[in-house]
Amino acid sequence: IGFVSRQVKGWTERWQRSRTSEVPEMEEVALWLQERIPPETPDARATIVHNDFKLDNVMLDAGDPSRAVAVLDWEMSTVGDPLVDLGIFLCYWSQQGDSETRRGLSSLTAAPGWMTRDELVERYAGLTGFDLTGISFYETFALFKVAVVVQQIYFRYARGQTRDERFRDYDRHVVGLARAALELARSPR
Repeated sequence: IGFVSRQVKGWTERWQRSRTSEVPEMEEVALWLQERIPPETPDARATIVHNDFKLDNVMLDAGDPSRAVAVLDWEMSTVGDPLVDLGIFLCYWSQQGDSETRRGLSSLTAAPGWMTRDELVERYAGLTGFDLTGISFYETFALFKVAVVVQQIYFRYARGQTRDERFRDYDRHVVGLARAALELARSPR
């Protein structure tokens, strides 16, 4: 199987292994993703994928903040579909009208003056020439993936493997992220 198929399968399995309660939205999103994996054919689009590409992993030029000068934390990088990175970038890019859970991922970009996710997609398409009509799949996958990461942290807390009280309510964040992913999956975008 291809890169995206392996990613969806692997993160779905991680979800199954770390569940502490029923979250029907996560099950529905996992099924939605499995049924909509984009066609994967070897093409020139395959590139190095960061796998955690978000604003707080980017260093901007102090004199020109529209210019990135470094991308940090490459330990999860691999070769695959670059739209996985765009999806995670969009996942962490909050904007006006987002749910509290979604804004909790990164509230900075919801402030006035920042581009919207749609504007980012338009800019990316313009610079790369990629057809991004299916970008909601990648953003939905990213929300699902982040929900799984949060669930894994909560799982360790619930089992007493960590006592850090910051993780006490992470199960609620999982539900919020799952709902955001499901809402995006159901949207016409």
